[in-house]
Amino acid sequence: MNREQFTTEVLKAEKSLYHIAKSILKNDEDCADAMQNAILSAYGKLHTLKNEAFFRTWITRILINESYQLIRGRKNQISYEEYMDDRKAEDQTRYSELYRAVQELSESYRIPFVLHYVEGYSVKEIGIILKLTESAVKVRLHRARKLMKERLKGEYGCETC
Repeated sequence: MNREQFTTEVLKAEKSLYHIAKSILKNDEDCADAMQNAILSAYGKLHTLKNEAFFRTWITRILINESYQLIRGRKNQISYEEYMDDRKAEDQTRYSELYRAVQELSESYRIPFVLHYVEGYSVKEIGIILKLTESAVKVRLHRARKLMKERLKGEYGCETC
């Protein structure tokens, strides 16, 4: 894969990468940092990509690792945005109820949920990205759907859902 192909593939995956980073990190600046680090890292390790057909899966795994690295690096810090989000969670009207319900899922359910339902990855691809078996991915997706159903039940007036 040459530089032009790399650039083209990154641009195609940019929106998807943002959604994945946002499912792990809370604020946009951290998402941008993680994406930038992942792209730079991927470009530097381009020679390790064995099959170009798996570029999207490969760069997604790099992004997830970079996101976790950012979290580890800032473990003892809390951003102003996170502090305000915690204090004013009830007053927050910036995001829809659905978005908030997704963000309230634990990370082990939220990431597969976003990868599958927002980004369209298959169960097999998610298993590769998260280093899980397909059955483990299916279980996490099932539990995430169940939790989402419980959280959104009253929000949309569907008591029999």
